[in-house]
Amino acid sequence: MEIALIIFGSLLLIFTALPLIRQDHWTFRVFEYPRIQKLVLSILWVVLWAIHNDLQNITLLIFLGAIICNIVYLIYQIYPFTPIGKKQVYKASKIDEDNSLKVMISNVYEDNINYKGCLEVIHENNPDLILLLETSHKWDRETESLEKDYEHHVKVPIDNTYGMLFYSKFPIIDPEVKYLVEDQIPSIDCKIELPSGQLVQVYAVHPTPPVPNENPRSTERDKELLIVAEKAKESKLPVIVIGDLNDVAWSYTTELFLKMSELLDPRRGRGFFNTFHAKQPLLQFPLDHAFISADFKLRDLRKLDNYDSDHYPIFAHIQFEERAEDQQEENQLDATQEDKEVAAEKRNADTSDND
Repeated sequence: MEIALIIFGSLLLIFTALPLIRQDHWTFRVFEYPRIQKLVLSILWVVLWAIHNDLQNITLLIFLGAIICNIVYLIYQIYPFTPIGKKQVYKASKIDEDNSLKVMISNVYEDNINYKGCLEVIHENNPDLILLLETSHKWDRETESLEKDYEHHVKVPIDNTYGMLFYSKFPIIDPEVKYLVEDQIPSIDCKIELPSGQLVQVYAVHPTPPVPNENPRSTERDKELLIVAEKAKESKLPVIVIGDLNDVAWSYTTELFLKMSELLDPRRGRGFFNTFHAKQPLLQFPLDHAFISADFKLRDLRKLDNYDSDHYPIFAHIQFEERAEDQQEENQLDATQEDKEVAAEKRNADTSDND
């Protein structure tokens, strides 16, 4: 039992420490994802230690102290995303349909053939803006009926799990499909016009994850996100960044993205809203996001029904308000000089060698 506790505890401490090493290789970055799981396992370690009940074992007592510190650290990291954390985005105090925007983001899972289920979820929730990811040419053909209700669209079907289908009930202005970092990984840059006439800048992204079968490092993902962060900060319009960012809400990179973009995360103070993996309840993480500028307040945020994808869709109902920025500006995360230097380094990183 003692050896098992030492091995188990050592692994927990290593898995928590690895993300603190600022290396882009997946072996360091992937352990940012399971913070909830690491917290649960750390609590389990303490329970097992209590069952073992050996107060004379100095080694296990040292491990107990380290695991308790680990628990405190993980709670500190997760706390902002619990319902008792501070909300970054306030609830809209009044209804203004002309400045309202209902957004649905869904990674469909390219091999999924439940096209009807996807369309049913869309029709049930009636979003104004839809971003479907991992959409192949087959998915494009099978969802063409959306064009009846969503006459404005930007479609980039690709059979490499990085296709995008972007639909809007509102006019789309100056749409551009860009390949910011990798030749086969598109993003969408456009403006939409709300019924009030207010323009909103939209960035839709889906960078590659740092996992062995996709990309052995996070360099490309981090670079794309920080390029978009710079664009968002420079925009004179209200901004939303939507997509499967292949990064968890609490990671160092996502926090750096928020600092550099000055955008807000409506998850904070409301819950985890884990969207992946839909078919593995014990391994779920918040990977699909809608980050918004301080010009917006929130009316609703929820996960939607799964339709055989490996991701749950996420639905954000936001509302532009003239005075929202003044009220929420203090909720933006502040970037230190070190943050700015790291962000610049990541934006300018050499991505020519992907080995």
